[in-house]
Amino acid sequence: MDKDPRQYFEDKHPGITYAGSKHPRIKQAEHLLNNTKPNPKGLAVIEGLWALSLALKYNLFVECFIFCPEMVFSSEAETMIDNCIQKAAESCLVSAKVFDKISERPRGDGLLAIVQLPKRDLDKIPLTNNSLVIILDGLEIPGNMGTIIRAADGAGAAGIIIVNRKARLNHPKLVRSSQGAVFSIPISENSVDDVMTWLDKNRFSVYLTDTDATTDYYQAAFKGRCALVAGSERYGISAPWYSLPHEKIRIPMFGDCDSLNVGVATTIMLYEASLQLKGKILRQ
Repeated sequence: MDKDPRQYFEDKHPGITYAGSKHPRIKQAEHLLNNTKPNPKGLAVIEGLWALSLALKYNLFVECFIFCPEMVFSSEAETMIDNCIQKAAESCLVSAKVFDKISERPRGDGLLAIVQLPKRDLDKIPLTNNSLVIILDGLEIPGNMGTIIRAADGAGAAGIIIVNRKARLNHPKLVRSSQGAVFSIPISENSVDDVMTWLDKNRFSVYLTDTDATTDYYQAAFKGRCALVAGSERYGISAPWYSLPHEKIRIPMFGDCDSLNVGVATTIMLYEASLQLKGKILRQ
């Protein structure tokens, strides 16, 4: 582009708004990143070409697109700006100083959006005769949740169900560690009682990940519809789950540590369950 970057985009997209540091959209992004205001619409801040391309791919509602012309150096980024402006309900052009206030990347590419994360009711989770769902009970660390969501997507699970939520689903670390799976795999947040009723109605077998189990995960015979329950990093699975018909499973530990990180452990177990349910492995 021959002219000043800001002038170039203002001429190309005359409807965009120039936003300073006090603009309501900039304040909104800061509140979402810092979790300082209620978020009833389930909005999240996503940043960069990769994240924005996934948001467009999965047709997320883009409440506001924010970009900095001074940081745009590629035709790919310019094309993304054009696409996001067409998609977004509102678009804002900002200076590098303002963009740095809401960016979590030291060398960002000047592209950021406020999007609405998908919400699914339990009954909207698509089920087959051998579906696998992952239930996250009270997990506290966003990165662990994102890791499990990413693994569930990779293993072909039908959905993620969250109970006793302690970490916010729009946390930047959760979105990043999920590698975009948070946009695509069905995720439903519910009470324990509602989930138990749904599992019973849909004839799920329930497996609790428990270090006190006597059955190793690869000894379990996963058949039909299966629900794998993972508990919080500090307290494990909450007591009500043990009142259901269930099987407790564990990962055998041969060293000094008594357990694995919940993200790692759940990934190992859900892949075992998925491979069995898909007929990829047979256990004697």
